[in-house]
Amino acid sequence: MSLLATLHRADGINVHGKTIHRTAVRAVIQRGENLLMILSANVGDYKFPGGGVQAGETHEQALRREVREECGAELSRFGEEIGSVVEYNHATDDGFETFKMTSTYYRCEVTDGFGSQTLDDYERDLGFRPIWISIEEAIQQNKSLLESDKKPEWLKREIFALEYLQKK
Repeated sequence: MSLLATLHRADGINVHGKTIHRTAVRAVIQRGENLLMILSANVGDYKFPGGGVQAGETHEQALRREVREECGAELSRFGEEIGSVVEYNHATDDGFETFKMTSTYYRCEVTDGFGSQTLDDYERDLGFRPIWISIEEAIQQNKSLLESDKKPEWLKREIFALEYLQKK
């Protein structure tokens, strides 16, 4: 794993406290100048397709499932690892002080067309929908939400990843 960044979602996090860990995977799907992103229509931010790795899943299996659920698309290629972003936050689970999530980004490709999404309740509430957008537009829109009261927790991570890709 190549660590790209360590981010703190809040101030005063004890990174050495009793920690609950979450492993996640994110798909970087690019065609020309555009990326396949998930638009949270009710907030206005863009995020990479992906999510948590379930027990017994490989990164590839989890990413195939997540892209199918969030985009209604099938991965035609699971590619190389770009790197990982580690995020820390205060834990909300009893008995834990710290929440640590490691998101690993992979270059992928999808087949043409979008089928039906299978969204979680919170994803449906946020109005998740797949969209092709330029890196620059996604960065500008996400940055415009940094001071918003309704910005999602993943906003800083996705801005970092977008800017990292823009430099490559």
